[in-house]
Amino acid sequence: MSLTSKQYGIVLFALATAILHLFLFTRLGLDPIAMNGLGYLVLLSAYFLPIPLFQQNHRLVWWVLFGYTTLTFVLWVLIGEKGFTFDFSNVAIGYYAKAAELLLMGFLWTDKPRSQRKVLYGTTESKNLS
Repeated sequence: MSLTSKQYGIVLFALATAILHLFLFTRLGLDPIAMNGLGYLVLLSAYFLPIPLFQQNHRLVWWVLFGYTTLTFVLWVLIGEKGFTFDFSNVAIGYYAKAAELLLMGFLWTDKPRSQRKVLYGTTESKNLS
């Protein structure tokens, strides 16, 4: 399986986000913020590994990964700590993770599976191009 540059971007920024969240495990323990990193690893695996169930439902996996990333970002905006300092504090890690998540969403958007609708003999047929 050869990856495109946008797919390398997805891998890079999903791993960066996962690692940043999992790093907080050493400080916060089994906190949902820290455990969020596991979700990124699972969804990244579902997106790329050649598992038939996930590949047959690739569009759904895309939406779940994009939605998960968006939800993580929005929840941080609503309830996250915002007192940024340029260091490796928990608050700074939040900002670094949000930057990686924004880039991840951008790369995901460029890799969004498309569906094509064709008209065949008076009926409309939908075909997934991903």
